[in-house]
This record gives sequence, structure tokens and C-alpha cells, in this order.
Amino acid sequence: MYDFDELNAFSDVMATGSLTRSAQRMGVAKSTLSRRISQLESRLNQPLLRRQANQLTPTEAGLLFHGYCTELLTLARQSQEALSELREEISGKITLEVHGALARNWVSKVVDIFLDRHPGIELTLQSRERPSTTLQTNSVHIWLGALDESGLNQERLGQLTRGLYASPRYLAQAPMLAHPSDLDHHAWIDLLDTDTTRLPLYHASAPEYVFSPPRSRLRVDQTLIHVDAIASGQGIGLLPHWIVNQREMHHPGELVPCLAGWEPQPLPVSMLYAFGHHSRRVSALLSCLREHVPHQWQAPPLFA
Repeated sequence: MYDFDELNAFSDVMATGSLTRSAQRMGVAKSTLSRRISQLESRLNQPLLRRQANQLTPTEAGLLFHGYCTELLTLARQSQEALSELREEISGKITLEVHGALARNWVSKVVDIFLDRHPGIELTLQSRERPSTTLQTNSVHIWLGALDESGLNQERLGQLTRGLYASPRYLAQAPMLAHPSDLDHHAWIDLLDTDTTRLPLYHASAPEYVFSPPRSRLRVDQTLIHVDAIASGQGIGLLPHWIVNQREMHHPGELVPCLAGWEPQPLPVSMLYAFGHHSRRVSALLSCLREHVPHQWQAPPLFA
């Protein structure tokens, strides 16, 4: 019968190649870690590690046993999670990947609520500016914008309407702006991976206008940097109204709308997760996210 403290010690040293680093990571004394590995080697009657150039490297037996060790630790974790499920406890590890535009202004607040509700949860929050192609078990992803087919369940949470914005400082020295055709005479700020060759703009009392943005003097790959660039007076850009309103609370007057009434189609906000049965922690996270969707996201599109 294996001792799981010994297995954990061996697995971690295999990852770090150092007793010192593993002892620090695991929060135990170096001598304790060394003793656990020695006990495991005695139990197996095989040396698993050898010192080489101030680093621990696996022996042939160590390489072979490492695969079985990983499987044993995985089974132990899965059995613990299964027992937690039977006790109806919401606990364990979960990953939430979220579009960078929504991470600070929305998801971080929902995460605080979720963790307060479920003290046994260990949540990893990752901000992304590219859609995920695959999700691991016990993962949820929130995306802003159009999505291709991914083999995952794509649940629509709402949408963000958008408009043209600039800083008052930029507009004070820029040419007059009365119609989308005037945008040709203005500096334009692009967000990477958006279609900048053809941008249909709609108005409730005017025909559709297809705008072809000029070459952007500055192109950025993160939404928050995009907002900052426009607010600093670099030019005009397209921003979700909700994100601008959130910024306005902390930096009033830095962004003003241009060409009021002219807007592109809204951006959908989607929640992606695996089909089929979910663990209790995934179901609880999905419910918490649905519960705290901002009401502004539920507004119908202005233009069909």
C-alpha cells in the first residue's frame, strides 16, 4: 500500500528537479521531503532519483514509476471529488476563462460572490483576448463577440450595444463630425482581430452606411488598452456602451459619444461549457454567473 505523502513528494520533485524548491512549494522541511522519498524507494526496493550536476534526475525505475504515480494521485483526487459530490458539498478546483473586456468590470465581482458562497472552492480566473478552442473538465468560458462552432455548449447571456467614442480633447482639435462619411478625415483606433474593412453602421431614421475605417495609427490587442488609447486622444474608436459607462464611474468625462444614433450590431456575450452532466461546482458557477448578468445586457438590439 502506498503512502500518498510519499507519492506527492516524489511527483513534485520530478516536476522541479530540486528538493529545496519542492520543499518550499509544499511547505515542508527539506529533510521531511527527503525522508518521504527515501521511504518510497525502500518500499519499492528501487532507487528513483539520483543527483546529477546539483539537480535530481530520475533513474530508469523513476521514469517508469512516475507514470503510475501520476495515475494514483489522479485517482485519489477524483475519488475525493466523488465523495464530496455524495456529501453534496460544492468544493474542489474550477477554472473560469473570461474575455478581458469583462474580467475586471463584471466577472471579478461575481467571483467574489461565488467564493463567499462556497468556501471549499479553489477557483482559477484567467483573462483571455482570444476565444478558447477547448475546455478542460470543470472549466467555464465567457466570451464577448461572435463564435465559431467549437463542440461546446454556447449559452447566450446577453449582448453589448456599441457606439463611436473619442476624448473631448481630440474632438476639440479635429474636423467637424456630422455623418459617418466624415470619419474618413479622422484618426481611427483599431482593436486587433476585428473586421476593419467593412463596418455597417445603422441609424433609426437613416439608410445603412458601410464605413471602411482608414489605416489605424495605433492598433492594440487588449480591450482595456483600446479604451485607454481612445481616452488619451489618439482618435475615434468603437466601444461597448456598458464598458464606457463602467469607466465613467471612475474617470468621468474622458470619453464622449460621436455620431449619436449611429451604431453597429451589438456584440453577443456567451458562456461556453461542456455538454452533458456537470459536477456540482460547475453547475453552481453557471448558476451564479446567470444570476448576476447585468440587466443592461438584456436590452433588445436597436436595429434588426
